[in-house]
Amino acid sequence: MAINRPADKTGDVEKAPRARMTGAQRRLQLIEVARGLFAERGFEGTSIEEIAQRAGVSKPIVYEHFGGKEGLYAVVVDREMETLLEMVTSSLTKNRSLYRIQQVALALLTYMEERTDGFKILVRGESTSGGEDTRYSSLLNDAISQVEHILAGDFERRGFDPALAPLYAQALVGMVSVTAQWWLDVREPPKEVVAAHLVNLCWNGLTRLDPEPVLVDAEYKESASTTVHPKLTDPVDDGR
Repeated sequence: MAINRPADKTGDVEKAPRARMTGAQRRLQLIEVARGLFAERGFEGTSIEEIAQRAGVSKPIVYEHFGGKEGLYAVVVDREMETLLEMVTSSLTKNRSLYRIQQVALALLTYMEERTDGFKILVRGESTSGGEDTRYSSLLNDAISQVEHILAGDFERRGFDPALAPLYAQALVGMVSVTAQWWLDVREPPKEVVAAHLVNLCWNGLTRLDPEPVLVDAEYKESASTTVHPKLTDPVDDGR
């Protein structure tokens, strides 16, 4: 005779209810999810449905927070711009001389290393209207303006033509920016080594500036006297 016994549930694992996010937490989650997708697929290649699915929410939740894909993309780009601008400008304004140049290079490399997705979005330069987003270019122009101001004062103290400061500012910022983008792909040597070599080139080059450089002809030969040990050169400025 069969005996009905109560089911033994001692082996069942009771799942804890999923913790509900606050509105602010959900917003941050959606921004991070969207940042990864926008970096991977671009603005046009990313859909609200994919963002919602990866975040584990319904599409109306995304619309509720951002109004649509355009609004979410704008928030992602603005946050990345704010982060990068703060890192770069603080390095330009809070430090002095050689250390200042070093910290600018490290700031950009660190941002790219820690927020690779964000940097890819900025460099891609996509606009929600299908055109080109120039915010990253604007950020570089801001950095160039600050470097230009620094160099103009230094050139004037050293008797160089301060009108050439914009040219040198473009060259310095461009060198750091392009090298940093190359490093993002290879990730070696370590960013500290890359920054050291960037500083070596721009700093030691600046300390030996010829006030009136000219192009040389095919017969030019470099003399041993043109080689100066970095430790024996004068600093670009007095740190003021």
